[in-house]
Amino acid sequence: MKLATAAEMKELDRRAIEERRIPSIDLMDRAAEGVAQAVLRLLSGRPGKHCRVTVFCGAGNNGGDGIAAARLLFLAGVRVRAFLVGDYEKLTPDALEETRRLSECGVELETYDPENLDQSAWARGSQALVDAIFGVGLSREITPESRFERAIRLINECSGAVVAADIASGVEADTGRVLGCAAKADKTVTFTYKKVGQAVGDGALLSGDVTVWDIGIPKDLTITSRVQTVESAFVRDALPPRKPDGHKGNFGKLLIIGGAVGYTGAPYLTASAAVHSGCGLVYLGVPESIWAVEAGKCVSAMPFPLSEKNGMLSYKALQDIEMKLSACGVLALGPGLGRSPHTERLVLELLARTEKPMVLDADGINALAGHMDVLDARRERVTILTPHDGEFARIGGDLSGGDRLTAARNFAATHGCTLVLKGHRTVTVGPEGNALVNTTGNSGLAKGGSGDVLTGIIASLLAQGASPIRAAAAGVWLHGRAGDLAAEELTAYGMTPEDVVGHLPEAFLEVISGK
Repeated sequence: MKLATAAEMKELDRRAIEERRIPSIDLMDRAAEGVAQAVLRLLSGRPGKHCRVTVFCGAGNNGGDGIAAARLLFLAGVRVRAFLVGDYEKLTPDALEETRRLSECGVELETYDPENLDQSAWARGSQALVDAIFGVGLSREITPESRFERAIRLINECSGAVVAADIASGVEADTGRVLGCAAKADKTVTFTYKKVGQAVGDGALLSGDVTVWDIGIPKDLTITSRVQTVESAFVRDALPPRKPDGHKGNFGKLLIIGGAVGYTGAPYLTASAAVHSGCGLVYLGVPESIWAVEAGKCVSAMPFPLSEKNGMLSYKALQDIEMKLSACGVLALGPGLGRSPHTERLVLELLARTEKPMVLDADGINALAGHMDVLDARRERVTILTPHDGEFARIGGDLSGGDRLTAARNFAATHGCTLVLKGHRTVTVGPEGNALVNTTGNSGLAKGGSGDVLTGIIASLLAQGASPIRAAAAGVWLHGRAGDLAAEELTAYGMTPEDVVGHLPEAFLEVISGK
């Protein structure tokens, strides 16, 4: 699903109004219809005369949507009050017209007063509240203790369900950042396109259930968004085809390098995930002192021993790794690798010397700290990095502004790599700036070993022939979906990374069958 920015939506509205001659008030009425219908569905089964609804409106066109929704709710038999959080003199022409229409119905737009106990009591006793204070154009911090901040605080304190018009007030449309404070919606009715800020950052948590409502903008007026969410259909298209008469050599050869004394689980999980994701041949190179452990665990992957020092891979292992890699298509480097001068030198040499596509994870990423020139030199080669926020910061990623999407795009463009920035709503970005936001996963994945599983899935899809960004984004979705299936069966508390691997076949089946 394409995700829109505030600027793209502003341009769409302009074109619809100026080029297609669609009255702006008509667009507002259609938006209000979507909001009103969402509220009525929440109130379904309750007699209208016993239902209270409070509509909080700003002075802009988002407020106009709310004022118009208040009128529609009143006409549907709901007891409704509309509070203007702002100045009457600043109402836009369309919002002013909607205020006139509301007044004709016998409902007046009331100026919101935080000290008015009657208004507060009405809101607290409402079964539903509409948040139409700020729209997607908000770009400044909401002033503490202002009427706006106090209205949003009241909305969040009320027990009634909250429906946001277009976007939860206080959420920045392009980043998902909270601009001082923000309403927490149970449902957001967004218009024409879902917004970037509803899929990433805190906005993804504050938007609730997001539905897209058609307000009448012609279908041929579209956006050229470079940001989209990853859905099942995307993953189905991204999966490499499997020849009915193929053999194991046709479905990719993957080399995984990692492991250390005390970190025997990570390389095993990566190898197991790769096998469960369709890779034909999976080789696993580990320090010789843990080779027997890996050999005992791995049934379908093929572990082999490498030179080590102090329980971690030694630089002397480089020649054997390169020999094995010559017969493989992809290298996954880093799971359980550990940190030492030897492993760091080994990682940097492999990055510099191999032309093969690489997936870099964990301590493979950490080895890059202070050596980003080695990554930059691979600009014309395929390199996928899978850092969490801490690893991202170590290699120069800047999350200080709270905008994960822009930080990921800047990093991928600067270093010419494909970046998978892990976390809630993991973001995958290609070097050209295309961004894909994940929609699966749960807190049960926040356990040691989950990242190793993800590395195996991505590397497996890449080895089978998927493009770097498709392998990465589809891998993230499958990882999250398998995690969701594991949580449904075992709960987020009880599930393990091994359980995620075990549910990968079911996740693939859902994608392939189109469920």
